[in-house]
This record gives sequence, C-alpha cells and structure tokens, in this order.
Amino acid sequence: MLFSLSVGASAKAHPAPAETGSETVNVKIVNSTGAEIGTATLTQNQDSVRLHVEAKSLPPGIHGIHFHETGKCEGPKFTTAGSHLNPQTKEHGFNNPKGFHVGDLPNIQVAADGTVKVDIETKIVTLAPNQPNSLKKAGGTALVIHAQADDYKTDPSGNSGDRIACGVIQ
Repeated sequence: MLFSLSVGASAKAHPAPAETGSETVNVKIVNSTGAEIGTATLTQNQDSVRLHVEAKSLPPGIHGIHFHETGKCEGPKFTTAGSHLNPQTKEHGFNNPKGFHVGDLPNIQVAADGTVKVDIETKIVTLAPNQPNSLKKAGGTALVIHAQADDYKTDPSGNSGDRIACGVIQ
C-alpha cells in the first residue's frame, strides 16, 4: 500500500520512530493573508514519511492536499509553490492510467468548525536529501491545501481549485 490515512481527534498517533537517523521536519501552514493557521510535521520512518497536519480556519468539507515542487508560499494564491512535485513527469491522479505525481496525496476532511487533524503516511516521498523524490530538495518543497476535493484523475491538479493554505518544507 502506498498510503495510509487516519483522521480526526480519535485517530491514534503513530509512535515516533525508534531507529537512529530518523528525521522530523516542522512546517508552519499559512492562509492567503499570511496568518498562521496550523502546522504539519513530517517524520521519516524507514521506507515512508508520516505527515501529521493540524489546522484551523479552513472551509468545511473535502479538500485536496499535495506536495508542490517549490519551497515558496507567497499569498494570496501561492502560485510560487509551483506545480505538484513530479520528478517522474507523470500525469496527475491515483485514478489516471498515466499518473500519478509523487506530490499527490489523499483528500482531507475539514470538520464543520473549520479544523482538520489528519495523519497520512506515504511511501513515495522521502526526507533523505539527494533523492529525486525528496521533499528536502534544493529550494525546498511546499505542502498546499486546495479549496476543493481532488478528483484523483484530472491533470494537472485534480480539479482541486484554488490554493487556500501553504507551508514551506525545508
């Protein structure tokens, strides 16, 4: 399995990796005005990266979330984050026969009160430097939350709409 997903306050936290050399990266998530609305923690666990996101002040509903190719989050539209992280030059989406991007992630569910707490584990990226699928490449990468759900098939971004929150991964 390439991904695992757990959501909500009742989701069990994954224990921190015990092995030596594991790495954790903390990311500040901002909205289009630059206000901090949450955090993301990325932890390298042997052959996977665990992404833990906690944020508030988001529109309720299902939203696309992706790793983007450039470590810049200049509002209000966050276009400075570039396209999805895609070192293999594939098309977008888990349901696209020509896809998917390394930066593609499962949708997240924001609660009616505008909060989200979610854990996603992915085996297709790494925090190890000097790898084509590294989130810690030169210039960094970004974590972007979109206004709408990702349809998992439409290239280049799954019809997930505007970029409404962003965090720089360095």
